[in-house]
Amino acid sequence: MHSHKVIIIKDIVKDSIAEEMEIEAGDELLSVNGKEIADIFDYRFLTADEEITVVVKKPDGEEWELDIEKEPDEDLGLVFEDGILSDYSRCSNKCIFCFIDQNPKGMRDTIYFKDDDTRLSFLQGNYVTLTNMKEKDIERLISYNLSPINISVHTTNPELRCQMLKNRFAGSVLDHMTKLYEAGIDMNAQVVLCKGYNDGAELERTISDLAMYVKHMRSVSVVPVGLTKFREGLPELKPFTKEDSCEVIDLIEKWQKKMLASFGTRFVYASDEWYLKAGREIPPHEAYESYPQIGNGVGMIRLLNYEVDEALSGLTGDDRHHEVSLATGELAYPEICKQVEKIQKKFPNIDVHVYNIHNDFYGDQITVAGLLTGGDIIKQLEGKPLGAKLLLPCVCLKTGEDIFLDDVTVSEVEKSLQTRVGIVKSEGSSLVEEIINV
Repeated sequence: MHSHKVIIIKDIVKDSIAEEMEIEAGDELLSVNGKEIADIFDYRFLTADEEITVVVKKPDGEEWELDIEKEPDEDLGLVFEDGILSDYSRCSNKCIFCFIDQNPKGMRDTIYFKDDDTRLSFLQGNYVTLTNMKEKDIERLISYNLSPINISVHTTNPELRCQMLKNRFAGSVLDHMTKLYEAGIDMNAQVVLCKGYNDGAELERTISDLAMYVKHMRSVSVVPVGLTKFREGLPELKPFTKEDSCEVIDLIEKWQKKMLASFGTRFVYASDEWYLKAGREIPPHEAYESYPQIGNGVGMIRLLNYEVDEALSGLTGDDRHHEVSLATGELAYPEICKQVEKIQKKFPNIDVHVYNIHNDFYGDQITVAGLLTGGDIIKQLEGKPLGAKLLLPCVCLKTGEDIFLDDVTVSEVEKSLQTRVGIVKSEGSSLVEEIINV
């Protein structure tokens, strides 16, 4: 017997079509236009029309068939428990640079789950390798016009990609991308650079190959591999030096000039880490265009700088007096200090302690704020002056939750350090606000 997926409605958006139709939380969605829903894409696709028929089942078993007229693409206002309405697609690669494989044992289960789901790429901006996609999956993506798709390319050399992803199907990424390109699906790409593997001439080849898709390839980011101290049984990878970082930047900036002259876009971007490692000036605001790869740490520092200036320009300084503290990773520390100095020029009586947290949990090579743990923060700030509150960047917390990678909670940090914790959002205005208001 055919068993259908049970889709329970978790909530209803206020003043939505669903509320008007008296659909309620706890009702079961049976079908749209006579079709069962396999996942969120079916749902989005089938509910996009102006006239639709929705069948829901009430908790008492009664079925309602509702004919709905609406604007095209107007949302019905149904909220589901699970964002994609089906199980996540698990990653089938064993990438030599995978961060999940570089975690210590004994952490929460979700840390070790590797997803490689194109639906999450579309919904949440996750990057996917496309290695677990069959012909029919690509066709489905195209028929539903899911755009943009974020692709972890790493290299366009088929043999090298199979070697780096440890997956014999990994070489077909260009075939998949060509299909998406021809169908007009927008893409973003990322390259995690590993020394001695996909750098140098191989990086040149990758950028050159991806440049052929420039009409629908919105942007390409190049980020250095993150190496933790937990790499037993994994291939040996060496960190990039200052000289290496300069070479990577030179290669990318050469391509930026070329692409800007030919297509009016810089196309490929180096993440901030390269500039900091190289000891070079971060490019100006316009060099990041619309900041298409901000989630990959491309232009975060420049944008922060720009947003702090914007926020401060709208404020009249005063002599308010209080003390706060701020903790960040080693990479961003010098930059955060510069931003704090600008804020203190306008508010000279605010005392700000900026602390540089060393990542003992993951090891010396991990210097980004997003991988700071609650344990390291507590250990390194005990007994230090923290003032009325301690500010922490939102990137070190699990999305939507007050929990660090090591399962320490924000309230545990507050308790251990005997101070309030303020969470700074990624915008520069949030940094200014949190510092000047206690």
